[in-house]
Amino acid sequence: MSKQEPQNQGPELNTRRTALKTGVALGGMAATATMPFWSQLAMGASEELVPFSDMPEGYTVPPVAPGGIHYLDTSRIDSFYTPNDDFYIIQHYNQPQVADADFRLRISGLINNPFELSLADLKSRQKFEIDAGFECGGNSPRLFQGLIGNARWGGVRLVDLLEEAGLQRDGVEVVFYGADKGMEKTRSDLDMEVEQSFGRSMHIDDALNPDIILAYEMNGEPLPLYHGAPLRVVVPGWYGVANVKWLDQIHIQDSRYMGRFMGRDYVTLSKRDIGGEERWEERSVTRIQLKSSIIRVTRNGRDHNITGFVLNDGTPLRSVEVKIDNGPWQQAEIDPASSKYSWKLFNYTWRGARSGEHTIVSRVTDVTGQVQATAEQMPEKPTRWENYAQFPRRVMIS
Repeated sequence: MSKQEPQNQGPELNTRRTALKTGVALGGMAATATMPFWSQLAMGASEELVPFSDMPEGYTVPPVAPGGIHYLDTSRIDSFYTPNDDFYIIQHYNQPQVADADFRLRISGLINNPFELSLADLKSRQKFEIDAGFECGGNSPRLFQGLIGNARWGGVRLVDLLEEAGLQRDGVEVVFYGADKGMEKTRSDLDMEVEQSFGRSMHIDDALNPDIILAYEMNGEPLPLYHGAPLRVVVPGWYGVANVKWLDQIHIQDSRYMGRFMGRDYVTLSKRDIGGEERWEERSVTRIQLKSSIIRVTRNGRDHNITGFVLNDGTPLRSVEVKIDNGPWQQAEIDPASSKYSWKLFNYTWRGARSGEHTIVSRVTDVTGQVQATAEQMPEKPTRWENYAQFPRRVMIS
């Protein structure tokens, strides 16, 4: 049977896939008028990076290390797919090394047919591939939006396994458990610590989305250790925390799952109008909020190119715009090869830039009319999660 492909596929997508298989740098070709958008990300011989004046001098990102956090220098993004060794990493507990031969995925709970699958069992099934980009729920201007990535994921569809398991009527919550574990202190008279596995959940209606996959491949290669080998969940359009790594159990239950990273952490506290009363409300971080950000400015002769990205929950976009200083909003070009859940890279050609420091900002609008919020329009929110406000950048033009 043929593989399921993302929307908007064409010569550009096939070229990207070929480049992945052959090891060619996706942004490494010289840009021409006939080349696809993504190939123009790599700077030409005459093009020069214009440093942001709002970034500290000598800004660098940490190398990938066991137990460490890794984020991108977004000004260096030069390909549609983020290389596996540069895709952002957030780790909550340990990083278990599970041998492929020893791996088992258990499906349990309110189902008619509990079963286990080996990695070989999973790979023997029809493979589904999808482009999906996402960010950490705590991504923010503090790291210059570096907790992001975009990859092509390969695996099996979650909905197929749930249908095979035979969902019972009372099963309303699907819980995903990882093999990574850590100690959590309880708030009780005993003041004890208990070992917990990382876990996240979603309502059954969300879990039946046919685009959710259990991925064993990332950009055409076996899933790397730091990204959850040998199996992780990929929930397109949701923040990264939903994409449970080192997945070893899926459990269906009749009540809401309340583990630390569902009920206490990755919970946004914000004010909301509830029936005419302004109240503080807590809710789990789930779908990606509509967001864009400028990540790079380059000079090519007398012109400047402004590049950025969009991430959201998969709702189609209407436009991306760029504003320079107090000027009007100007339409940017969106990569036409973007698919529903991939990041959407955009470019705006800035002509006639005057010497001096300038402020540049982007905003995105989706087809429902929702416009990316300004910082002033954001809800009052003391927690660190879901930072989707417009992000003004400063550059010095010489």
